[in-house]
Amino acid sequence: MLSIALSELVQIFRNRLVLVTSLVMPAAVSSFFIYRHDVFAALGSLGYIAAVVMFTVGAFGLYATTVTTLASRRQNLFLKRLRSTGAGDTGILTGLLLPITVISLLQVAVIMTVLAVVTGAPDNVLLLAAAVLSMVIMMLGLGLATAGLTNSAEHAQVTTLPISIGTIVVASWVGITGTEDLALLKRLLPGGSATELVVNAWNGGVPLPTSLLLLAPTLSWVTVAVALASRIFRWEPRR
Repeated sequence: MLSIALSELVQIFRNRLVLVTSLVMPAAVSSFFIYRHDVFAALGSLGYIAAVVMFTVGAFGLYATTVTTLASRRQNLFLKRLRSTGAGDTGILTGLLLPITVISLLQVAVIMTVLAVVTGAPDNVLLLAAAVLSMVIMMLGLGLATAGLTNSAEHAQVTTLPISIGTIVVASWVGITGTEDLALLKRLLPGGSATELVVNAWNGGVPLPTSLLLLAPTLSWVTVAVALASRIFRWEPRR
C-alpha cells in the first residue's frame, strides 16, 4: 500500500492538471475568501467562510482528484495490473487515494489556521475537526461512486461538476441563510449538515449534543456512496 501511495504522490506532482486542481485552485479561492473575510462574514459569518473554504478543498481538491486519479488509472490498465499483485482491493484504493487525502487534510488545516489567525480562533476546535473529517470521508465516498461512471480523466472534468459545484452551492446557501427555514432539506443535501456543523463549531452558541447529531446526514451520504460504488465501480475499461 505504501509503495502505491508513494508512486501516486510522485504522479500528483508530475501532472500539472491535477496539481492545479488539487493544490493551486483551492489555495487561491481560499486566500480570496480570507482576504475579503469582512465582506463574506457580513453575508453569513466567519463559520460560513470556514465552511466554504473547507468545501473548496474537498470538492476541487479531494473529490475531483479522486475521480480523475481512478479514471486515469483504469484507462491505462494500471488498476488491472495492480489487482494481479498481492495487494488487495482495499489496499490498492487506499494507496491510490492516501496522498491526495493527506494533502487535502493539510490544506484544510493550514487554511483554517490562517483564518483563525486573521479573524480569531473557532469556538470548538474538536467539533471543527469532526466536521472536516466527516467531509473528507463523504467526498472520498462520492469520489469512488463517481469514478464508476467516469471513463477517462478527460471525462472526469464533466462528471465531477454536479457534486463539486453542488456542495459549494449548498454550503453557501446554508452558511448565508442558516437552517431556520427548510432545515430538513438543507441538512439532507450533500454538504448541508457539514456546513451547519462547521458554522456551529466556529461561531459557537449551539449545544454540543445538537451539533454532533449533524454528523448523521453526512455519514449517511458515505453509506449511500459506498454502496453505490460497490455496484458500479469498475477495475477495467468498458469494452
